[in-house]
Amino acid sequence: MASSKIGVEMEKLSVEQLKAFKEQTDLEVNLLQDSLNNIRTATSRLEIASSALQDLSNRPLGSQMLVPLTASLYVPGTLHDADKVLIDIGTGYFVEKTMGEGKDYCERKINLLKSNFDQLIEVCFQDSLLLLSLFHM
Repeated sequence: MASSKIGVEMEKLSVEQLKAFKEQTDLEVNLLQDSLNNIRTATSRLEIASSALQDLSNRPLGSQMLVPLTASLYVPGTLHDADKVLIDIGTGYFVEKTMGEGKDYCERKINLLKSNFDQLIEVCFQDSLLLLSLFHM
C-alpha cells in the first residue's frame, strides 16, 4: 500500500523534482557501491593476512624473510618467535597477540565483513524492488 501512495505522489512531481529525486537516488547507489567495494577490499586484505599468519606459523625459527613496513617497503628480518604477532587494529594502533589469537581475530573480522556485505546486498535488493514498483505503476 505504501508504495502505491508513493507512486501516486511521484506522478504529481514536477520535472525538476523528479530530476532531484534521480540525482539523490544516483548518489545513494554510488554510496552503496563504494561501501560494497570497501568491504570486498577489506575482506581480501584480511584473507591475505590470515594466509600470511598460516605461512608464518609453518616457518622454522631463525628463518630469513622480508618484513613489510608499508605496501611497497620491505626490510630483511629473522624470525625469532613465531607465536607472537602484531595485529593492526586500525588508525595506526597495533596489538601483540599469540598466533592463535591473531588467526581468530582475522576470522572474526572476515565473518563480520561478510555479514555486513550480505546486509548491504539485502538493502540494495529491497531498494531496487521499491524503485521498480514506483516506476512500474
